[in-house]
Amino acid sequence: MRTLIVDDEPLARRRLARLLREADDVEIVAECQSGPEAIEAIRREAPDLVFLDVQMPGTDGFGVLEGIAGDRPPIIVFITAYDQYAIQAFEAQAIDYLLKPFSRERFETMMVRVRSAFARTAPDAFVRQMRELVARHRQNQGAQRIVARSVGRVALVNVDDVDWIQAEGNYARLHTARESQLVRETLRSLSARLPARFRRIHRGTIVNVDRVTELKPGLRGDYVVVLLDGTRLRLSRRFRGEWPEIFGAGES
Repeated sequence: MRTLIVDDEPLARRRLARLLREADDVEIVAECQSGPEAIEAIRREAPDLVFLDVQMPGTDGFGVLEGIAGDRPPIIVFITAYDQYAIQAFEAQAIDYLLKPFSRERFETMMVRVRSAFARTAPDAFVRQMRELVARHRQNQGAQRIVARSVGRVALVNVDDVDWIQAEGNYARLHTARESQLVRETLRSLSARLPARFRRIHRGTIVNVDRVTELKPGLRGDYVVVLLDGTRLRLSRRFRGEWPEIFGAGES
């Protein structure tokens, strides 16, 4: 199987390449560290199998799938550090995934499944799988812009620009790098429309996980969430279950 590795983390690429080189039926044809580079390599190399990182700056894994939608599709194995991507994208389990950090045993189980798919699945089935995967992702992406109304002004705030959100009575305040905006919507209602990367850390606070740089232990099971700009927010014990990759999936 002609194989392509796509991950923006060099250590992750090296470890996966090392495991793949132990397989007699795998040939690594290229390694990529970004979405655009991956799209070009897939079109150039026409690989049979692609290990694709979900979370990459700019064009992410789903963007890569959209970018090669018109080409002959390879088998896709997603690599992700967050459980929610696995839950959202692989409900049908048509395409396998590796959840970082993965064990050798999990890697071997995945390869058994990949070999079976490579031997039995017709190319048009891969086309259907990829289209279904992208469609499910689009459904789960949530709102891309939020309307913030004030006296004499209506602002459209890009979700990607939001660092964190706090409740203010029946309203919600969006905090970006430049300013804060008041939204005439409850935090609960707004949270239902947000992408999965926004997580509740307190009854009155939601944070964009892409802005989190550190979690520091606090008092009585609480944690302090530190954002890239230095903002410090409280993660209450009640909402630690929102961080399964750190505290475990079953904790509340």
